[in-house]
Amino acid sequence: MHFTSETTSSNGVIERTFTLGEITGVLWSPTSGTVGAPLLLSGHSGGMHKKAPGLVAGALHCVTTYGYTVAAIDAPGHGDRPRNPQDQRWGDAIHQARAAGEPIAPIVIDYNASLAERAVPEWQETLDALQALPEIGTEVPIGYGGMTLGVVTGLMLATVEPRIAALSIGAVFVDDALIETARKVTVPVEYRIPWDDEYIDRRAGLALFDAFASREKTLHAHPGGYNQVPEYERDSSARFFARHFRRAGAAPA
Repeated sequence: MHFTSETTSSNGVIERTFTLGEITGVLWSPTSGTVGAPLLLSGHSGGMHKKAPGLVAGALHCVTTYGYTVAAIDAPGHGDRPRNPQDQRWGDAIHQARAAGEPIAPIVIDYNASLAERAVPEWQETLDALQALPEIGTEVPIGYGGMTLGVVTGLMLATVEPRIAALSIGAVFVDDALIETARKVTVPVEYRIPWDDEYIDRRAGLALFDAFASREKTLHAHPGGYNQVPEYERDSSARFFARHFRRAGAAPA
């Protein structure tokens, strides 16, 4: 892991960008009390990047209010990473379907699945590198949060990565393959559904929630679309992680 820049904000948050081979990422941490702080992995939405405004706002809230360390990486073909020809074709097809008023869900589902399959090993490599940092180490509890593409990646990651202790996830296009993935998820889950989104079917979201094999799972529904998540849900997610981090024996700083 090679850190390429470092800044410190007035609210006491250190932001460090990094590269790890082809992976580009960012790490936010408090200026004090970072050793042993719980670690959150944040997966961005499709078409966005590691420093998307909503992702950054959530990361800063978790750092300043709860003392967490938060990491995000660009998905393949997003942010500072170039798209390959197939990714470009998927992206073009989504734009064309929207312009024509045609369903985008089948295209997005295929695209997200391809991206997530590539992103999961990258998250594992990133997690290995983060745990090698002295201020993080191998004993801290780890959570994962994400929206849309970030959800698909997070669910796939949680089924193969025992270091993930809890998931707080939002809206996502659901298909049979994602339902089958959810049946393998056993860690605690907080799941948010947009009740009035024009593209994301609430019934499919309920089916996904029902499929989680977790003994503890919580469903939150909010009015509006997937990009209209109420501000209070951000704190709900942070408190959800705080509860499970305490159970893991590591209280927030």
